[in-house]
Amino acid sequence: MQNLSIFQSIVIYAIPALFAITVHEASHGYAARFFGDRTAEMLGRLTLNPLKHIDPIGTVLVPLALLAMAKVSGGPLFLFGWAKPVPVAARNFRKPRRDMAIVAAAGPASNIAMAAIWTLVLAIASNMSRGAGTAELLLYMAYFGVFFNVILAVFNMLPIPPLDGGRVLSGFLSPRTAASFDQIEPYGLMIIIALMVLGVLWKIVGPIIMIVAGFFFGLAGI
Repeated sequence: MQNLSIFQSIVIYAIPALFAITVHEASHGYAARFFGDRTAEMLGRLTLNPLKHIDPIGTVLVPLALLAMAKVSGGPLFLFGWAKPVPVAARNFRKPRRDMAIVAAAGPASNIAMAAIWTLVLAIASNMSRGAGTAELLLYMAYFGVFFNVILAVFNMLPIPPLDGGRVLSGFLSPRTAASFDQIEPYGLMIIIALMVLGVLWKIVGPIIMIVAGFFFGLAGI
């Protein structure tokens, strides 16, 4: 993909990424509303409009800077970023602990569903004329769509609050143990960054990502 212009690269990465984070966050809101919490809806966050979920720094500046660095250096691309989390008030749920766990799992589940959709697009694009510029761009976009959604799903299921996996795990613990476990949340981001800096994070999620992504790529015949 080094032969692509910076504009083409932005298009290829931005479209799947925006879909991934938008549907991920909206899924939390829709699941929360199903269980009785309308906080996201009242704040205008229950929407598939990506502008409502974009964080100027985490969704735009950081990924663009990493993309530009990869293009200039010619090195491997490592994208990292975040969106504005959808607000959820668990006190409005009928069964707060159970419902919160399901609401948290809805985000990663939506990413797995989108990975399946991009797999279909990938299969179609791979059978189109390789000489066509549009087919090539669609192929790259679908490939990244699968990979990015799998990364988002696996990463968010790490059992570290405030990631979705931490909230899911909390729902399965006893109330007392869950209360102690949830106290990790203020330090969750620091834990994740520490794991990343130490090179441990990829050793944890990497094999899972490659297995899941490999499954989808296999279905597409890639």
